[in-house]
Amino acid sequence: MLTDAPDFSAVRRVLVMKLRHHGDVLLTSPVFSALKNHLPHAEIDALVYHETREMLTLHPAIDNVFTVDRGWKRRGVLQQLSAEVKLLRTLRARRYDLLIHLTEHPRGAWLRRLLGVRYSVARMFAGRRGAWWRSSFSHLYPLPATPRHTVECHLDALRRIGIYPRDDERALVLVPGAEAENFIGAMLASHGLRGKDFIHFHPTSRWLFKCWEDEKCSALIDRLQAAGERVVVTAAPTTAEHDRVRRILNKVKSPVVDVSGQLNLKQLAALTRRAKCFVGVDSAPMHIAAAMQTPVVVLFGPSGEMGWGPWQVVQRVITSRHTCRPCGLDGCGGGKVSECLTSIPVERVLGAVNELLAI
Repeated sequence: MLTDAPDFSAVRRVLVMKLRHHGDVLLTSPVFSALKNHLPHAEIDALVYHETREMLTLHPAIDNVFTVDRGWKRRGVLQQLSAEVKLLRTLRARRYDLLIHLTEHPRGAWLRRLLGVRYSVARMFAGRRGAWWRSSFSHLYPLPATPRHTVECHLDALRRIGIYPRDDERALVLVPGAEAENFIGAMLASHGLRGKDFIHFHPTSRWLFKCWEDEKCSALIDRLQAAGERVVVTAAPTTAEHDRVRRILNKVKSPVVDVSGQLNLKQLAALTRRAKCFVGVDSAPMHIAAAMQTPVVVLFGPSGEMGWGPWQVVQRVITSRHTCRPCGLDGCGGGKVSECLTSIPVERVLGAVNELLAI
C-alpha cells in the first residue's frame, strides 16, 4: 500500500505533458481517461507539441490542450522568448495541483519548479538524470527491465501515485469529429466507396528505415485489387513520403484511390475508421487504426512490437526471424535499409490480410 499518495481531494487541476511524436501522444490517451474516472472533480489539461495536438483534441476527459510550437526557434530569440513567457503565464494561471510528465524532456522539471506544483510524477532515468531531476518531482516511477507496452508505461505514472487503471480504462481514445467525418464521407462517395468496402494502406513512416520495399508494396496492392479489393493509399504531406508513394504507385497495374498528403490527422482517423482493414508499418497511422478499432496488419522491423505494437485491436504483426531485431537502428549498420523488413515476402502480408478479412 502506498504511503506517499497525494491527497486527491485537494487536486483540482492536472497537467499531463507528452512532448514527443504523434503516435507517442496518442498512446497517452488512456492516461486522461483513467484520471478523469478516478478524479471526476478535477480539470485535466495536456501539454504537447503543436503539430501533435489533434491526437488529443476532442478527447472527452481533456479540458484544454496547450502546445509548444517547435517553430518558435525559427522566429528569433525575442519572439521565442515572448511565446515561452506567454505559455508560462497561461499555465501558471491554471494553478495546477498535479503534474504528470511522461518523457525525459527537461521542460517538465523546469515547469514543475516554475509553476510551483505540489504533486508531480516523472520517470526515473538511472544514469541519465541526476539529483536536479530527482529533486524536481515528488514521485518517481521505474520501468521494468523486460519489454512493456508504451501504454502501460504511461499508466505506470498513475500507479505510482495510487491510481490503478481498470481494464476498461486502457483503450486508446481519438475523436475525429463531425467535420472530419463529413469530409471523409464525401471523399469516399466521390470514389464510389461507402465505408467498410476498402483496405487502407499506409506504406510510409516518418522514419523511412521502418518501411517495406517499394516493389513489394506495389505487388501487394496489385494482388489485393486483383482479388476484388479496393485500396485507399495515404501518406504524410512530406516530400520524402510523397516521393515514396509515387514510386510505389508508378509500378501498380490498376488505379488506386490515392489521397496521400491530402488529409489531416482527424480526417485520417475518420478514413481508417471506415476501412475494413489497415495495412502498414510501425507508424502513427497504425496507432490511429488501433484507436479506431480497425483490424491491423503491421510489419515490424528495427522497432519492437512489445512496446509499440497495435494496442487492443484485432491484429496480425508480421516480423522476420532476424535474431538482431529489434535493434532500434536506422537501418542495418545505420545504412537506412532494414533487412528485417525488406526480407518479408508479399505472400505473408497478403495471407495476414486475408485472415483478418475472413474474421
